[in-house]
Formats: sequence, structure tokens, C-alpha cells
Amino acid sequence: MSSTITEMTTTHPAQVDIDRELLAECIAACVECAQACTACADACLSEEMVAELRKCISTDASCADLCEATGRVLSRHTGYDANITRAVLQACAQACKSCAEECEQHAEMHEHCRICAEACRRCEDACNRVLAAIG
Repeated sequence: MSSTITEMTTTHPAQVDIDRELLAECIAACVECAQACTACADACLSEEMVAELRKCISTDASCADLCEATGRVLSRHTGYDANITRAVLQACAQACKSCAEECEQHAEMHEHCRICAEACRRCEDACNRVLAAIG
């Protein structure tokens, strides 16, 4: 998948003022995080203590939605608007931070929460690196 993301990013004819490899890494991190959060929420729903995981499920769902949106926005270069990109990246980084913190509270008991928290931290970092690059 990441090779397709890299190929699509590097072959786009529009001028891109962000390092294309950095951009591709962030898109891949967003896609991976969205999948991890969706799977974690679903796994939480299968746990016997599902009532105690309500906040985790909700946070997973919100993070997945923001990661998917961010990946899509970062994939568009025609008519690029740095203000929109910056706002989406900030929202995604915050959602990933919040989701990681929530999942980490359950990580010792639920392996899926540990895995999700790690994906969220990687995505948060990737979003922050792109934010730093666009200034």
C-alpha cells in the first residue's frame, strides 16, 4: 500500500511545497491508524467489559474518522490550501494523541488497545512532522 501512496504522491503533476516522501509517510500513517482504530473499536465491542470501554470505542471512532479525512486531504494537491491542510493535521494529531492516551489505559488488559495506541502515536508524530514542514 505505501508504495502506491508514494507512487501517487511522486507522480502528481501539481507543484507540492512539502517533501513528497514525508507527505506519503503521513498519508500511510493516517490510513494505518484509521484501520487500527476501527479494528480496536470493534474488538472493544467484543469484550465482556464493553460498558467500561465506551470512551475508548468513541475515541477510536472519532480518531478513525479524522485520520481518514486527513489522508484524503493530504492526497489532494490541486488547489492546495495550506490553512486547510494545517487545520486538518492539527485536528488529526490531537485525535491521535487523545486516542493513544485512552487506549494506553487499557493496553495491559487488551492487546488490541496497545497496538492501536502505537499506531496513534506514529500517526500523531507523522502529522506533527508535516505540520513542522509547512510552518
